Amino acid sequence: MKKSDALEAIVDEYAKARMVFTPMASSHEGYAVILEELDELWDEVKGNKRDRAAYKEAMKKEAIQVAAMALAFLVEVC
Repeated sequence: MKKSDALEAIVDEYAKARMVFTPMASSHEGYAVILEELDELWDEVKGNKRDRAAYKEAMKKEAIQVAAMALAFLVEVC
């Protein structure tokens, strides 16, 4: 994945999340949201899928969500 594509995916995910969820109300909430997304990424990392392409796609999806919530933390909390 190219850096520009990754950044675009992160910004898109952030915008999509804000259409569904309200902005982070506190640093504690932000931390909890990031931790939840990070746990989901960890679950994908631990999963030993036979389909390598699906494995990488699942990790990419979760990594984008982690980054989008880190962006949300920077924008809405900091």
